[in-house]
Amino acid sequence: MNGSVAYLVTTLGCLVGVAGVVIAVIALRRARSGPRPQAPGDPFRDRDADALRGDPRNLKPGDIVEIRQVPYTVRGSVHLVEGGWSWAEHLLDDAGGVKRWLSVETDPDLELVFWTAEPSATVTPGAPTLEIAGRRYQWDESGQARYTATEGTGLDPRGTMRYHDYQAPGGARLSFEAYGEAGWEVNLGETLHRAEVMIYPQAGPGQGS
Repeated sequence: MNGSVAYLVTTLGCLVGVAGVVIAVIALRRARSGPRPQAPGDPFRDRDADALRGDPRNLKPGDIVEIRQVPYTVRGSVHLVEGGWSWAEHLLDDAGGVKRWLSVETDPDLELVFWTAEPSATVTPGAPTLEIAGRRYQWDESGQARYTATEGTGLDPRGTMRYHDYQAPGGARLSFEAYGEAGWEVNLGETLHRAEVMIYPQAGPGQGS
């Protein structure tokens, strides 16, 4: 191989090496400057089916809630705070006077649970697992929260509430609640999808006719 050919081969090799480095740098810069994942938006601020179904976070006494095509009236509400965490429980009844509770929580996603009281239940909280109505529940969390309540709930306007929450596969829930010095109340719950809930807000003072 003569000198000119060797020089040419060396030059081409250097160019190929430089080109490879340039391509790698460009690819790295593109990867770093690519679109960043965005936090999920608020579904109830979008102009879509979720927004049209109403915002459960704004429920108040007098509103109508349609759950699985059955209308309920909000008779009272309880708002609870534990540290930096807050949620609401709304007392509902239907045309036949059947009373249920709807809990609304964002942690951070919206969670709706439809509760039925079990006054005849004999189980007590504390064990890691409990069985009731043929279903086994696993302990999830417990604590104590401060609450404020509206008229219609049968509770003092404010106070404290202790709770123990359990879960079972398929979204089933078991909850023990004790308001003030009262004993434990047992409730069985089932999680709801947003599509199963429709809100009909009632106009308050100064909100329309």
